Amino acid sequence: MRLNEVLSKAIQRPFYKSRFAGLSLPLTSPDQLIDLPLLCKDDLVSSKPGLPARIFDLPKHHYSRLHQTSGTQGHPMVVLDTLEDWRWWLRCWDAVLDAANVNAEDVALMAFSFGPFIGFWTANDSLVQRGALVVPGGGVSSESRLKMIEHHKCTIVCCTPTYALHLGKVADEIGFDLVSSSVTRVIVAGEPGGSLPTVRARIKQTWGAKVIDHAGGSEVGAWGFGSDDGKGLHVNEAEFIAEVLQISDQHPSGHPCKDGEEGELVLTNLGRHGGPAIRYRTGDIVRPFRQHGHSIPYLWLDGGVLGRADDMVVIRGVNVFPSSVEAIVREIEPSAEFQITITRVDEMDQLSVGLEGNTQSATKLAQLLRERLAMRIDVRSLSVGELPRFEAKSKRVVDLR
Repeated sequence: MRLNEVLSKAIQRPFYKSRFAGLSLPLTSPDQLIDLPLLCKDDLVSSKPGLPARIFDLPKHHYSRLHQTSGTQGHPMVVLDTLEDWRWWLRCWDAVLDAANVNAEDVALMAFSFGPFIGFWTANDSLVQRGALVVPGGGVSSESRLKMIEHHKCTIVCCTPTYALHLGKVADEIGFDLVSSSVTRVIVAGEPGGSLPTVRARIKQTWGAKVIDHAGGSEVGAWGFGSDDGKGLHVNEAEFIAEVLQISDQHPSGHPCKDGEEGELVLTNLGRHGGPAIRYRTGDIVRPFRQHGHSIPYLWLDGGVLGRADDMVVIRGVNVFPSSVEAIVREIEPSAEFQITITRVDEMDQLSVGLEGNTQSATKLAQLLRERLAMRIDVRSLSVGELPRFEAKSKRVVDLR
């Protein structure tokens, strides 16, 4: 089976050689994965900023694609793909495009600012591979993107759920009728929402279009696509082995969830040999069902991604860890008090930081946050003593959404 192929290659590589010492191959069943250690994001972090995540340990000339994902320690984490790995990504995205009934007659607007995060890069290439006409929408205003839809008769829009709603608000402001536009499908990714009934219904009403959800991660791959009823996600079990575990201090290795029990999604990818993620803790909380009425037999996740097992938040499609923000703050003000505030303005999630210190420190912090996280974050200079102090565990994240 493909799992044995992945494992046989992995144990010859520096990262997994010590982790899997004593592993006897071949495995006779995927159930034997439970005997291998779980892989956490912190396990991947390299000793020096700017180095690839530790699973990408082939000589550098083997890789042809470089992206980065959010880190937990104040620096983004580099991820790499070989040519074959990239083709595997596109195969995974084919499942999403199939769910959206995409063909060569479609015109797709990529309403996403392409940067170092993997974002919709794979979606872009898989659409091109399928023969659709792809309209790049990076680096322009929301109004300009709406004009692109009109001028090029776009039938598909790819964006985050919150940006789909934001575009609807901008369309109302300029008198653009989205419901009567050429768009028939909106493919959403980058954050939860596409499988949540209230969010999904609002996007559908705003656009008068079908909504197709997708989920994935830079470390592990494009693992999920929307079910036919739009109420959840299927895990692409042609390319991933999925486990859903209840993990706690009492059960650090976790135990499998029954149908309908919430737990954390753990994935093993089967086609990314340049950086295999074996039993990777995604941090996504899901409600799995093996027995369901859908025509596709893959594991079904009711409601898609329901939440997070850690403190990560998703801001405009970018994963942000408060611990990462704190690490950056401490580079500038080692002992100053600060507070992270999360709000929602015009359907878009926003993050701001209040820092007790002078204007120069606030300006420097804003610049460093933008460099590290690839997003603009408002930083306010506060007077010393303006923020609360805590005798016990500090509560520096205020979520006002």
